[in-house]
Amino acid sequence: MAERDLNNRTAAAAQPARAQNPIHTDSEGLEAGGVKIPVADGEIPGYRAVPAGGGRHPVILVVQEVFGLNEHIQDVCRRFARLGYCAVAPELYVRQGDVSGMQDFGAIRPIVSKVPDSQVMADLDATVGYAEKSGRGEAARVGVTGFSWGGRIAWLYAAHNPRLKAAAAWYGRLGGETNPLQPRNPIDVVSELHCPVLGLYGGQDASIPRDSVERMRAAAKQAGKTVEIVVYPDAGHGFYADYRLSYNPEAAHNGWQRLRDWFRKYGC
Repeated sequence: MAERDLNNRTAAAAQPARAQNPIHTDSEGLEAGGVKIPVADGEIPGYRAVPAGGGRHPVILVVQEVFGLNEHIQDVCRRFARLGYCAVAPELYVRQGDVSGMQDFGAIRPIVSKVPDSQVMADLDATVGYAEKSGRGEAARVGVTGFSWGGRIAWLYAAHNPRLKAAAAWYGRLGGETNPLQPRNPIDVVSELHCPVLGLYGGQDASIPRDSVERMRAAAKQAGKTVEIVVYPDAGHGFYADYRLSYNPEAAHNGWQRLRDWFRKYGC
């Protein structure tokens, strides 16, 4: 499996319409950089950020947007590390293709469509194992967060891993068409959720129908699951992505604070 140096990667995979001043979190006081994560069929690249100085820390899995493990996702890992977490983002498309130099969603979609959910679940399990075996992650305290494509994955992983403490899904698709590689949607697995899930959505998000959000709320309540879904009326899809024009500072800041409180409340 091809390996790439994530320390030298840029945000080239971002959409063409980009913000002028994306947030940059420096790595001072952190151990941050590319890592190799052992998986069933070899290794996959990833990015890890953790406070310097040794010791174990609660683990946060950071799941990429459709644009891959770009600089923004790496920066999110550093933001978590500054909060005292061992944050790891595995590169989940590596077997199907390299999206790091792509700006056209139309070119990325065929690659992403080939990524089986089962492969992603296994790779996230392997990432938890990597964090634990590295001596820096506390496997008894694991959370997951994901953005857009990764938001859907965060919901699915919350129904997959019984050891998970909490999840936070940013504008992840809740329903829609299925296929043999992606056989179920988050709303299909709500009764199987193993942990509390925070959903963060934009009221102006044309890609995620508001009625699907309301159906998820109702399904979670009926299943007796701890799910809180927040909808920001003026925000669209990708409102946390500070490197794109979709960025909504007010919604992003509020969502991040809610995420921090959520993970702390539920043991991450």
